[in-house]
Formats: sequence, C-alpha cells, structure tokens
Amino acid sequence: MSAKHFLDDAAHAVVTALRSLTLTNPSLVFDEPNKIIYRHPSSISSSHAKISLICGGGSGHEPAFAGYVGRGLLTACVAGSIFASPSAEQIRTCLAHRLPADSPGTLVVVMNYTGDVLNFGMGVEKARAMGREVEIVVVEDDVGVGREKGGKVGRRGISGACLVVKVCGALAEMGTSLEDTARIGRLIGENVVSVAVSLSRTHVPGRPAEEAAEEAERLPHGTMEIGMGIHNEPGCEKLETDLPRVVKKMLAQLLDQSDKDRAYSKIQETDQTVMLINNFGGLSNLELGAITTEVWTQLGKTYGVKPTRVITGVLNGSLNGLGFGISLLKLVDTGLGRNKSMLELIDFPCEAIGWPAPISTQTWEGIYKDIQHQEVSSEETVRPSNLRMNSNQFRKALRSGLEYVIVAEPDVTKFDTIAGDGDCGIGLKRGAEAIQKMLDRTQPTDDVLLAFLEVVHIVESTMDGTSGALYAIFLNALAHDLRRQDGPATREITSQIWANALGSSLQAIAKYTPAQPGDRTLMDALYPFVKTLQDSNSTKAAAEAAQKGAESTRGMKASLGRTVYVGGEDWQGVPDPGAWGLSEFLVGLAKEL
Repeated sequence: MSAKHFLDDAAHAVVTALRSLTLTNPSLVFDEPNKIIYRHPSSISSSHAKISLICGGGSGHEPAFAGYVGRGLLTACVAGSIFASPSAEQIRTCLAHRLPADSPGTLVVVMNYTGDVLNFGMGVEKARAMGREVEIVVVEDDVGVGREKGGKVGRRGISGACLVVKVCGALAEMGTSLEDTARIGRLIGENVVSVAVSLSRTHVPGRPAEEAAEEAERLPHGTMEIGMGIHNEPGCEKLETDLPRVVKKMLAQLLDQSDKDRAYSKIQETDQTVMLINNFGGLSNLELGAITTEVWTQLGKTYGVKPTRVITGVLNGSLNGLGFGISLLKLVDTGLGRNKSMLELIDFPCEAIGWPAPISTQTWEGIYKDIQHQEVSSEETVRPSNLRMNSNQFRKALRSGLEYVIVAEPDVTKFDTIAGDGDCGIGLKRGAEAIQKMLDRTQPTDDVLLAFLEVVHIVESTMDGTSGALYAIFLNALAHDLRRQDGPATREITSQIWANALGSSLQAIAKYTPAQPGDRTLMDALYPFVKTLQDSNSTKAAAEAAQKGAESTRGMKASLGRTVYVGGEDWQGVPDPGAWGLSEFLVGLAKEL
C-alpha cells in the first residue's frame, strides 16, 4: 500500500474528479451539491423517448460509475464520498430532476452493498410513490463470498456490474422497454461470476500514513489475498503464492462445479463467454497484460474455454489498489431477437470516458490465419576467419568478466536508481547470464570471429535500451575491424590486433553518439581501457584505467544520459552505473588474461 497522494483532502478530490468529466466530455453536466453527473438534455435525441439508466455508489471506484455516463451507457450517476453510498436525497434528486422529462421509465443498477441497496432502494420507492416507472437491478457477482458466508446478505457486487451497465445501456439506447431492459440486466447478473485478488488494501487520501505500515504487517510481501473486496473488505483466504497458482485458484472458484458453495454459473467448453480483467487501479498496464495472458491461457488449457470477447482495464477500481479481478459472463439467449443478443449488446457502440476503446465487431469476427515465425539464425551468414586464439583461455576470461558483472548488479542497480531509471544493472545481468548459457550449450572454437560473433548475437538479442544499442554498435564495429585485419594465412591473434580493432570501434561509435570522456557515461570507462591497451598492450593496465575512469564519474556533471534530468544532488555520490558495470566486466576479463 502506498500512502502517498497528490491530494490529501478526500472530499475535494471527489468533487474535482467528478467535475473533470465535464471537461473531457462536454455533453455532461455536474450537479455539485448532489454529486450527480448526468447527460445534458440537448445531447439526448428527442425523436423517440427512451428509458433512463442510472447507477452509483461510493467514489473511489473510478471510472465506475460516473465515467460511464454517456451515449449508449448511463443517463446519470449519483456519487457518494469515498467508499460510502450516496444519500437517499441525492438519489431522489437525480430520479426527480436530472433525467429527461419524457423518459418512459428508469432502470437503477446498483451493486449489492447494504448502504447502496438501502439508499437507492429508498430513492426508488420515493420515485414510485410519485408515480414514476422505476425498476432496480441489484448485482451480486462475487464468488469470493460463498453461499454459506453470504447468508441472507448475499454476494457482493464487483466488476460484473460493469457488464450489466454495458448491456442495459445498449438496450436503453436502442429504445428497449423498461421491463425487457430490467429482465436482461437480471439475466446478465445471473450469468456473470467474478473474483478478485490483491497484494494490499488501498489507502484513502487523508487517512494516516501509518496505515501503510500496518497493512504491510497484515499482508506481508509475497502474500496475496483472494476474495478481497473493492472497499478494503478482507478476502476469503491469504496465500503465499505466485501468479499462475493464484489464477488457477481463482478460476477454480469461478468454474469448479464440485464446489457447491460457489458453483453459481455452469460454463462449458461450448459456451460463448466474455472475459473481463479489472485492474483495481494500482497495477501497471504491463502487469495487467501479463495477467490477462495468464488467465486466457489457463482458461483454454484447463477448462477448454476460449472467450469470445476480452475486455481489460480499470473498470471498477479501488483507488490505488494493487489487485485485479476476473469476471466471466456466459452469453445466453436474451429472447429479444435480431441485433439484441448479449454479444451484440456488448459490442454496441457507446460514448463514455470510462469504457475501454472498443474493438469493432468486424475486427473481432475477422478470420486471421496463424502466422508461423521461423527462427532466423545469424550464424548462417558468418564466414570463418583465419584469426586463431586459445579458445579455453577466451572462454575462461569471458566467464570471469561475466561473473563480475552479475555480482556487481545490485550496486549498478542501486547507482542507476539514484542517477537514472534503475534498469542498467538488470540489463547488464540479463546479457551476462544469456552469454553464460550460450557458452554452456555451444562447443568452443578457436576461430576468433566465429566465437566473438556468437557473443555479439547474444548481446543484440538480450540487451536493450541505450547501453544495449551502444554495446551492439561497438561490438559489431570491432568484429568488422577484426575481419579487416584477417588475412589469407592462419595466424594467432595478438593484443595489438585487439587494440587496433578496439580503436576503430571507438571511431565507429562516435558516429552515433557525441559521448566523450567527461560526459559521465560508459565512455568514461571504455575510452581509457582502449587507449591504455593501445599504448601498453597490457590488458590488466587497461582494466585498471577503466576502473579509475568509472570511479572518476562520482560527482561528475552529466552531459548525456538520464542523469541530465535528475534533480537534487544524490547522484553526485555515485558513479555512472554504465561506466561502473563495464569496468567490472573488464576487470574480471583481465584477471584471466
């Protein structure tokens, strides 16, 4: 849990966040005293009166549900304070005064939480007493709460409510009757099941920062909580596990028919389904993508289920919660005929800030043949050379340098976290370990170029970022100059040949970067290594020069690289991470030469 926020006034955060919706969608209106977001009357077609659709609940779940107000979704949304239901008076005001006057009826969708059900229920009854046609659909899709534990209260409503809103919003926009729209809303609720997992509760702005420490003690690193709700409610089980195993457990709760406490929906291989992966709000898109792939893969392998549609994103959030939910909707017949199947209603176009940009039905239903990517080996084009070396000594020295890099990774990462973006050490270690694996699986060769180009290929394929590109350019230029120095007769490579090739590589790399010694980059280690080797023919002396060059970057003002943008003065106490990592490799290399 992170207790850091840009705003510590929760009430101010709620009001200004709601107001922002009118800035990003000019067809929306904000009733600030009642915290209602609703569609401007002029944005609603007057040619045919349609039913209204409203939803709401506590704030903190953005984009749900205020972010779903717009054409094809909600007519209005009533918001409460963070994790607190709006009052019955707010809801009454919305039903009585914020909906189109000619609307033939109103459907209210609410998640199954006591405060929401009571307050929206009171608002509905008041509206009915005034002669209005109003129906209410209560969504309870969370299987984390079984039948026994749910008791009379029932299950909680979580991300499945988004699918109810999507389908009912499409029906309302199409002019469907209140009776049919409410019936289909309940049908969706009967066929959608959801479960969530989290690494931590969320932190509410304005609450004590000490809550973060308390949560770390309650749910320590490496522990996940299955069944955690979107209001910080505790889950049904804590596990020390990893993503594949927790997804396996979640899917079992959703689909295992032998679990009589949770077998709410029977989904078979032949059923069409919609899979929704809901980000609580604190997960990166990178992680969310990996989670989506894991869920999709296990669904197919274990249950033979291949979802017809996949929807991902922050749909029903929990502030900055480090968690995600899985919802599976079984597509069944609506009984409404052409253009109103569940799938068509899911695909129906809408215009709301919170709903993910849709992939069209045409794209979903296109036929895409599998494309097989054949592995292309760079070794096919490599021509042998006449330069020879002691292959055992080469591999021993290379392994020594690689081991130095791996051991130095924590320091390099620490330096780069202070002075850059924190990825330098990890990138160097990844490349070093990949070269180690290559050495383990390949046979030694005394052909200098064949052996060297094997290393170059690994660097190109495993090391990314700026340093990866620099290393690839430098090493390819070095290989090119070694080829230039090759001759018709077989001969042993000398330190002078290496020095000449390294010098040419420095000239080549200068074409692509202006970095020079004194700019606080890896050139502060590379340049002295090459120049000292050219002057002394001593690898050890050259490695010592590289080490001194790396050390000299402490306190050096950066002219290039991410350190240029780093504020404060902490970076002055650490060396350039790229130069330090390179110098460690060169010292390890020289140790065995």
